[in-house]
Amino acid sequence: MRHYLHRHQPPHTPRAALLAGLGAMIAIGVTGALSFYAGTPLLMVPFGATSVLLFSVPNSPLSQPANVVGGHLVATASAIALHMVLPGNWWAAAFAVGVAISLMALLRITHPPAGADPLLVFAADPNWAFLFMPVAVGALAMVGIAALFHRFTGTPYPMKAP
Repeated sequence: MRHYLHRHQPPHTPRAALLAGLGAMIAIGVTGALSFYAGTPLLMVPFGATSVLLFSVPNSPLSQPANVVGGHLVATASAIALHMVLPGNWWAAAFAVGVAISLMALLRITHPPAGADPLLVFAADPNWAFLFMPVAVGALAMVGIAALFHRFTGTPYPMKAP
């Protein structure tokens, strides 16, 4: 039973924990403000989880720009395509989540928050424009804000290519 309760995540310093929260607040706030002033949505619920990875574990492979942007794009595109040919019920949404995860894994762009994108697609019934706005533009904004924030705080992001 103990292995179920053990925390494998390395501890954060209080400074790192506070910076993670501050970074997420800034990224969601700036993206929300851009949405408001541009008059177009750039935020979607999965970006809250994206901000956890971008600011709390920026050195994770799952937090890297290709994973964030690519994962959201692949998951959403596959979900929109499947939603066009499948009924909008629970098993079709479950199928779309599975397809999105498989595609992200095959393409090596896994981003766990993007696993929620198919559920959003099946709930909201968006058209293909949703892939550009808010998905692509919002994901790019989140990554750009994270890169600037981490540069300002001295945290390496993104990781260097080998």
